Amino acid sequence: MIDYAWMWSELLVRWLHVIAGIAWIGSSFYFIALDLSLKPGKALPEQAHGQAWQVHGGGFYNMVKYLVAPSRMPD
Repeated sequence: MIDYAWMWSELLVRWLHVIAGIAWIGSSFYFIALDLSLKPGKALPEQAHGQAWQVHGGGFYNMVKYLVAPSRMPD
């Protein structure tokens, strides 16, 4: 009986590892695409590198990338 429990736990851990790997690769592709879509803007804060607008789930997102820490961090 312990052998079956061990076998099922190995299977579960392997599938969790596969799913975590797929999620990691997907988030890497997302951030590469985000970096490539950054556009410079005239109204950007002083130390900002670029901004990108995205639409997802009925909402609009405005992302601003800083290469160094901004003068004021959000609370």
